[in-house]
Amino acid sequence: MDLFIQRVFDGLANGSAYALIAVALVLIFKATTLINFAQGEMAMLGAFVALQLWYWGVPVWIAVILAMLFSAVLAAGIERTLIRPFDPKDHLPLVIITLGLFLAINAFAGIVWRFDPRQFPEMFPGGNALDIGSRGLSWFAVFTIILTVGVILLLQLLLNKTKIGLAFRAVSSNLESSELVGIKVGSTLQFGWALAAAVGTLGACVYVANPLLSLEPSVMLRVLIFAASAAALGGLDSIWGALVGGLAIGFVQSLLVQYIDFIPSEMSLAAAVVVLLIVLLFKPAGLFGTASVERV
Repeated sequence: MDLFIQRVFDGLANGSAYALIAVALVLIFKATTLINFAQGEMAMLGAFVALQLWYWGVPVWIAVILAMLFSAVLAAGIERTLIRPFDPKDHLPLVIITLGLFLAINAFAGIVWRFDPRQFPEMFPGGNALDIGSRGLSWFAVFTIILTVGVILLLQLLLNKTKIGLAFRAVSSNLESSELVGIKVGSTLQFGWALAAAVGTLGACVYVANPLLSLEPSVMLRVLIFAASAAALGGLDSIWGALVGGLAIGFVQSLLVQYIDFIPSEMSLAAAVVVLLIVLLFKPAGLFGTASVERV
């Protein structure tokens, strides 16, 4: 029972971190109906920027906020120079560009910071917030969950109550109609890229702040697949679905794999994808996604 409780706590912590990255993927998908394959590497680069600022004496949370701003500016520049010149309806060039960015950013981080694992500073208090038997719920897990829910609530407020947020929702719903009513589609999509990059950087920093993990250029490769599975599971156009999907993938990783003997722990990634495929077979739009309707 103690081991089961610890697995549940681990699933909550990991799932919340996956959900933050999944939210970034959902924001890009809502705007462009494509997955940004460079999202994980952009988040990893932001985490390295935060780590470097911390090396220079900047307090960790200020370093993370500055890294989020850096990532937002970088993503806005990428959207303006590499994404906007192409037809948003033609996804193939955009997919190739994001894959190229994936390789370029990973190589750049390896050149600048090398491939040696680096310990990220603690963002939350150490120790346990709750002890049950010999197991405990760490403060890291508690604050990760609170932070994830808080970010999603702020995003909901931003998208529902502000002018730029309403414009973003309009562009996400119908690109052509948004242009006809005078919305600046390019600037709105640029805002979406910047917002997604900032959220992704926060998610990467939280993930590598786990005392059991470290930061290195390939750290987000595995996380991106978990996050993409979480986003698709919850619904690629649902922010709250990203949270539910992230927690579900976290529990699959910590519970399903650990308690089924014939699934080795190294197959946790494959197990998460199999669960995703099963759900999508019965509900292709995801658990909370909007089902597409076509006129026949």
